[in-house]
Amino acid sequence: MPDNTKATITKTTTGGISIISSNHAYFLQSYDTPRMLLVNTAFDVRGFQGWKRSVLIAQSAKNKIGFINGACPASAVGSKDFQTWSRCNDMVTSWFLNSLSKDIGDSVIYSKSAKDLGISLEHRFSQPNGAKLYHLRKELQRLVQGTSDVASYFTKLKRLWDELDSLNSDVKCSCLCVCVKESKD
Repeated sequence: MPDNTKATITKTTTGGISIISSNHAYFLQSYDTPRMLLVNTAFDVRGFQGWKRSVLIAQSAKNKIGFINGACPASAVGSKDFQTWSRCNDMVTSWFLNSLSKDIGDSVIYSKSAKDLGISLEHRFSQPNGAKLYHLRKELQRLVQGTSDVASYFTKLKRLWDELDSLNSDVKCSCLCVCVKESKD
């Protein structure tokens, strides 16, 4: 996906009205509203990794992922683009808030930007959870096909594998390894 957030805003002026190019991150469709729901289930402390993936897919489809990952940083307060950036950031923030339970939304509503809101949620809910890993592994061990058809059984199994994989992929090694070739004397 090309990074359109770093390019200057392509504007054409028609009778004093500026129009932003439709493939720029600052562009909003006429049907983009603050009350729009981009994910089907509000995040309520369970399933952070799946919820996060859904939000990122939806924001990417809207060409607004840069407001979350920092690729579309805030314009300087006095610049000509600040109001446009601020409007888009507020839209992304409202979409974020609409995808959260009321309690969680209330705890991040005063975030300064969509990026800050995302970082706050990431720090709070994406920590490796040893208990969750343990329960997923136990659930995988206990899962049997029983009377389920193969497709239903596989769907349950795949969901557990994917959830386990997402939790395991968040664990990163931070050690520095130094390899030394031993000489043969």
